[in-house]
Amino acid sequence: MHAIVHQHEPGEGLGWLEPPLRAAGFVPTTRFRAPELTDADADLLVVLGGAMGAGDGAVHAFVDVEVEVLRRRLQAGRPSLGICLGAQLLAKAAGARVFRGERGLEVGALPITWTAAGLADPVTGAGERALERELVVAHWHQDTFDAVPGAQLLASSTRYEQQAFRLGSSYAFQFHLELGADEFRTWLRGGRTELAAGGFDAEALQAELPRLRAADAPRRALLERLARSLATAVRRRGQ
Repeated sequence: MHAIVHQHEPGEGLGWLEPPLRAAGFVPTTRFRAPELTDADADLLVVLGGAMGAGDGAVHAFVDVEVEVLRRRLQAGRPSLGICLGAQLLAKAAGARVFRGERGLEVGALPITWTAAGLADPVTGAGERALERELVVAHWHQDTFDAVPGAQLLASSTRYEQQAFRLGSSYAFQFHLELGADEFRTWLRGGRTELAAGGFDAEALQAELPRLRAADAPRRALLERLARSLATAVRRRGQ
């Protein structure tokens, strides 16, 4: 099975997601800011995060191409996975409004709370910690979106309601499941200037990383379930 990966920033790849995808039978091919309309026909599409926004097509033409690819995949019933910017692009492709969040930047090792649908979902609500309502994850975003037509809201946070959704066989996560504590520390160190401009102390955010590390096991288990679910969706569609 072939997985096309849309990457937008140097050094911000699949991370923890790559081993589960390969274990589930996917062979990833990464396109760096160079999507192709034929990606609509791939077995799986993974759209990663980036500093640009869903409405920045005039500056970054590839953004509009990715939205069109995702729209075609939704229409064809092909599974996609969106992370951070990718979640926003998937939401836009499904008809939701994507906009700058009025509650400011959400960044750090912070909890999300699963909704009733999230707890019942076979990916986000399964496993040995299925009864845990919260999960600590890595956040770095401010753009958000309205409720996605036809989707199930899987998770929310105290700052932004729309944190994860499932639409058919596709999943979207505003937060960075692909990041562990060490990887997130690198991001925080590299983003000191940006964080300071937003009123955040990179050192203080790094002090929260033990909370992220403590949730490593359930996050890895979630990624494994997610990869298996996407593989199952591909196989069922091919039958």
